[in-house]
Amino acid sequence: FFFWNMIEEKKKKKVSTSISYDIYESAANSLGLFNSPCLTKVELRVACKGISDRDALSKPDPCVVIKMQSHGQWLEVDRTEVIRSCLNPTFSKVFTLDFYFEEVQRLRYELYDISSSHNGMREVDCLGAMECTLGQIISQRKFTKALLKQGNTVGKSSIMITAEELTGNNDYVELSFSARKLDDKDFFSKSDPFLEIYRVNDDNTQQLVHRTETVMNNLNPVWKTFKTSLNSLCSGDHERILKCTVWDWDSNGKHDFIGEFQATFKEMRSAMDGRQVQWECINPKYKVKKKNYKNSGIVILNQCKIIKMHSFLDYIMGGCQRQFTVAIDFTASNGDPRNSCSLHYIHPYQPNEYLKALVAVGEICQDYDSDKMFPAFGFGARIPPDFKVSHDFAVNFNEDNPECAAVYAQACLEKRENLMPEGVSASPAALAKSVLAEVPNQVVDYYNSKGIKPKCPSEYESSRTFGH
Repeated sequence: FFFWNMIEEKKKKKVSTSISYDIYESAANSLGLFNSPCLTKVELRVACKGISDRDALSKPDPCVVIKMQSHGQWLEVDRTEVIRSCLNPTFSKVFTLDFYFEEVQRLRYELYDISSSHNGMREVDCLGAMECTLGQIISQRKFTKALLKQGNTVGKSSIMITAEELTGNNDYVELSFSARKLDDKDFFSKSDPFLEIYRVNDDNTQQLVHRTETVMNNLNPVWKTFKTSLNSLCSGDHERILKCTVWDWDSNGKHDFIGEFQATFKEMRSAMDGRQVQWECINPKYKVKKKNYKNSGIVILNQCKIIKMHSFLDYIMGGCQRQFTVAIDFTASNGDPRNSCSLHYIHPYQPNEYLKALVAVGEICQDYDSDKMFPAFGFGARIPPDFKVSHDFAVNFNEDNPECAAVYAQACLEKRENLMPEGVSASPAALAKSVLAEVPNQVVDYYNSKGIKPKCPSEYESSRTFGH
């Protein structure tokens, strides 16, 4: 049975602590932890201050790599963009992580100086590192810590991690900006403009949402289309103020201010029907000093597209059916079924481990299957009437209809409840949780990748055929 390896791993790890395991699992079941795992998605943003300038001729080009510890090893999760010639970078890259309250999730942030000649990570390029837990970051919301140099010596540079829970609207928005007639800030060439969008928070602090790429030597730039979550852009508040700033990029990191404007997502949504939305880019100093000053250019939103992120429940409530297919290993590797040490042992009073696993998983899956019929196959057994070895046969010996009724699974469950003595570990429940934990995410990711939308409940009901 394809779930069996997971059972064996649990057994190997818990033989010496089976009694305490039973107690903890019983408590967990009583509290409903298996039915409602504590999972929240959080967004992390990174900024650094006081980066040491190792090269007297140029400033560092910083990039931060985030790693998570798994089985004692540090595995890279993601990395920020590279910001050229900057000692105090604020990165626009947003890291989205799953937060489990019941787990210690160890993180490591490594700061690198990426020279323009290569984009690889070399040990000598590391400017510092910091280790913490995700829980520490979330508990403080703004977590600041000094970066340790090689040899664990404290340097002057520090890193600040800002955490925000992803709640409410998880939809994404796709935006496409351009500009025309921007001020020319360079003497021998045209400006090299880029756009920054900041969200103004309730406490009037500003959070960088996105920084576009730089369009070189162009007063009429067209920036690449980008995607960001509505939660990141405006915290789901369509009237929240967004501060947008246009800069002229300089290689020394001292970018020239071109102008700014304020917008809201409510205004941006006007671009959804195909028309453009425009804002005047204003330089406040020029507005005061110059009598005939109009603006420093026009910024244009060419496209605004909302990408709906449907949830698992959207699909289930829209009529999505999950089919549960079983495969059972009948090979001799698991021993003689007449031997009590065998995994296939046919016990006179209670179901064996295979049947327990089948019932635990099938009991959950049957709620999302309209006909409550499950195809069941086996391999590695001698099949009547000629008793030749078969590696693909229907467990009910009906090749035309290999489905088994859920009534049988329910009968097995009731038999198990009646015959199993008290205190027996409820490991099949834990197994079902482990096996099925990723199913909702897999369903959502698959349908979203295919662009398949769930039906509305009303559409689903009208399309159903009801029996009498």
